[in-house]
Amino acid sequence: MQIGETTFDWGTKTFVMGVLNVTPDSFSRDGVGTDVERAVEQALRFQEWGADIIDIGGESTRPASIYPDSEMVSVVDELDRVLPVIEALTHLLEIPISIDTYKSEVATQAIASGAEIVNDVWGLTRDPDIGAVIAKSGVPVILTHNQAHTRYRDVVPDVFGRLHELTQNAIELGISKENIILDPGMGFGKTAQHNLQILRRLREFDALDMPLLVGMSRKSTIGYVLDLPVDDRIEGTAATVAISIANGADIVRVHDVKEMARVAKMTDAIVRGWEPRSDS
Repeated sequence: MQIGETTFDWGTKTFVMGVLNVTPDSFSRDGVGTDVERAVEQALRFQEWGADIIDIGGESTRPASIYPDSEMVSVVDELDRVLPVIEALTHLLEIPISIDTYKSEVATQAIASGAEIVNDVWGLTRDPDIGAVIAKSGVPVILTHNQAHTRYRDVVPDVFGRLHELTQNAIELGISKENIILDPGMGFGKTAQHNLQILRRLREFDALDMPLLVGMSRKSTIGYVLDLPVDDRIEGTAATVAISIANGADIVRVHDVKEMARVAKMTDAIVRGWEPRSDS
């Protein structure tokens, strides 16, 4: 897959997506707010630490069922948060910028400003125009499974089936299959048990024959299992990253880029093989 000027050769390694929240209310408490300088510095650190993509978000995606104070952000406010950062980073980064949004107007302006992939946590279902925007631009898209409840007959085949539907819908809207990445949506309309089961059975998603992104970084499931606050979940996140890679993830979306890039590299060495560097 081509994302901007970068070729992503799935299966050769696990790619690391660094989360850059330009929000005051990120669930993970890592948001840089509207401080463009801080955001740029963080993104450049992510690149130095081994990130392959920077995912910029201007609206918290934390579930309202867990965080009752979650509020929708207006298009104007979201643009005010993300555009200055994208514009500042476009000529500084050597890796692609992703825009984390489900709003067509935000996607349009973000792409025009330099974003090279759209990460839609609602899989093109919230805004009827966003699919056409992505299709016209030709940028890749991440389609995430999401729903407003936690009812499933069997979570893995149910999520699998819905991801297949989202893929077909995107193709019908004019998006190339080769430009689609799928995300099972850890924590979105799922209990902790659902999330853990998806991780255990991640290989079942291989049958979709699509690149797979997994984002369990600092999620509530880790907090429930370890009884730890959101800013003390690095070891739990490391476990989910390693298991995701072992079970077939192509991209891991993380907040702690320095540490998780190392975890990904070590897990890749075990799972995919490793050769020492030649000193010649």
